[in-house]
Amino acid sequence: MHALAEAAIWCLVTLAVYAGSRKLHQKFGRWWSSPLLLTWTVCGIAIVATHTTYHEYLEGTHWMVWLLGPATVAFAIPIHRHREMVRRHWLLLAIGVSVGCILAVSSSWLLAWGFGLSPQLRASLLPRSITTPLAMDASSRLGGSPELTAVFTALTGLFGAAIGENLLKILPVTSSLARGALFGMGAHGAGVAKATELGQEEGVIASLIMILAGQLTVIVVALISSL
Repeated sequence: MHALAEAAIWCLVTLAVYAGSRKLHQKFGRWWSSPLLLTWTVCGIAIVATHTTYHEYLEGTHWMVWLLGPATVAFAIPIHRHREMVRRHWLLLAIGVSVGCILAVSSSWLLAWGFGLSPQLRASLLPRSITTPLAMDASSRLGGSPELTAVFTALTGLFGAAIGENLLKILPVTSSLARGALFGMGAHGAGVAKATELGQEEGVIASLIMILAGQLTVIVVALISSL
């Protein structure tokens, strides 16, 4: 009974922090007010302060991880509504996704090699540039830690969204296609949220890039793991 009550408390705490973060982000709209960053930081501090283990926290919040799957599938709705735009630019999008995936995996491998990470940490880091549910599945197939991959993925998304926001102030990027692709490839879920704030077309392109990049990476990982 005690464990059940503790799980319920952590569930309520996470939801309350997220709700408060959303209101704060609506007011400021900056990268540091991102609900993903604030919820992660506040809950992390609370977990450490109360000497709660990760597994104890997960007892009450594991269902939120499960919701990542349906949430990712839901990105297909705006893509379907704007399918004509996708058909017009399918070749450019395909090239962009392919190049982006190569750069993302290569940079992860070089980062792991440069720091001399263990094989498990290396496998956990490689799929960090795709959406969380697909990244966790790819990590598991490669022999990594899905939970650790989720952390790397969240960090990549937050950093990419923050950098992308500042890059658009410097670079003369005006095309909705290019702006959406930048966030979708560089910051996956967090990037889609930021791209949607810029415009509907940017959000659609970011969603499409994120989904295609995730599928391509999972297919490549499945082929590698079967060898």
